[in-house]
Amino acid sequence: MQTKPILVVMAAGMGSRYGGLKQIDPVGPSGEAILDYSLYDARRAGFKTVVFIIKHEIEQAFKEAVGARAVRAGFEVRYAYQQLEKLPEGFTVPEGRVKPWGTAHAILVAEEAIGDAPFAVINADDYYGPQGFKLIYDYLSTHADGDRYAWAMVGFLLVPIFGYIIICFASPLAWLLADAFLIPAFFYCQKHLLSEKTRMD
Repeated sequence: MQTKPILVVMAAGMGSRYGGLKQIDPVGPSGEAILDYSLYDARRAGFKTVVFIIKHEIEQAFKEAVGARAVRAGFEVRYAYQQLEKLPEGFTVPEGRVKPWGTAHAILVAEEAIGDAPFAVINADDYYGPQGFKLIYDYLSTHADGDRYAWAMVGFLLVPIFGYIIICFASPLAWLLADAFLIPAFFYCQKHLLSEKTRMD
């Protein structure tokens, strides 16, 4: 494989349900957005180029809040613009359509910025953690192109204790609840992995 993996960040959301641009809203102690944590983890994993998929309507705010920090962190930064009318030849926007086309369209508009490099796609407003970036970077760096390795996904075991509802508290109580959750989660995972190991043996 000749080219290094590229990180593609889908960040064109307008935050209509959220009420703002959550991809750039500060959540960290020094004003970091969730995306800043992802970029940090991605850079440490080996990614050196990032393509941000955004809309012209948020371009200035996004470049000032995130793009400039990505450049300072050592990334080569590229932009792709997910505009409603940017469609393959022969397609037109139906009259009255204002809603974005979605994920597939986002990747399509980034095709030129990505080129022929292998790439990983993330959402700007989700946290993935360092291991996810390391796994996908290593995979993309070591697997040859072709039908067998055309796609990959990093997944993690979800623990169905207390259901799948995530509650976020903006206080130290969140840490206490998270730690309380980790104890039964550890035992659940351990039991699951041991039963899988026994089944495979």
